[in-house]
Amino acid sequence: MVKSTKLRPQTISISSKLARGLWSVVWLFFYRSSPRIMHRWRCFLLRIFGAKIGKGVHVYPSSKVWAPWNLTMDDLACLADDVNCYNIAEIKIGSKTTISQSSWLCSASHDYGSSAMQLLVAPITIGSEVWVTGDVFIGPGVHIGDGAVVTARSTVLSDIPPWKVASGFPALVIKDRQLIRENFK
Repeated sequence: MVKSTKLRPQTISISSKLARGLWSVVWLFFYRSSPRIMHRWRCFLLRIFGAKIGKGVHVYPSSKVWAPWNLTMDDLACLADDVNCYNIAEIKIGSKTTISQSSWLCSASHDYGSSAMQLLVAPITIGSEVWVTGDVFIGPGVHIGDGAVVTARSTVLSDIPPWKVASGFPALVIKDRQLIRENFK
């Protein structure tokens, strides 16, 4: 666990556990088993469970969303194959942002310094026009600025400024994305 002032203790209520159980059944039988091209259907299922989903959002059938009621995806955002969205706390994904294959968005950890292993949570915010490339881990409390790129297999444990390219373990800014930004206008 990364020590952060952003993390706050949380317990999971009985009603949340029941909602999670129902969502798990819906995910298994209706979401996971749906054909790849049925993005609108999966968005509909997420919305039924409280997700805030914009227009033109693509969520693939092998993506996993732990708690739809804690998910916001703006227009044209994407959760690709095998993305694990472990959103005990809120996760917000901006417009035209792609979370690529096998990435993990993890908004929770545990206090390993305590015998109770208290659950600690913090929201994740990913800006607009961001590309989180394949197999990236994003930890609790992280904010990734607009237009940023996080390269494959990176581990993001702290904020990434807008229009930067970050890479590594832990992910560090390696260069600007300024020239590419001009192409979006």
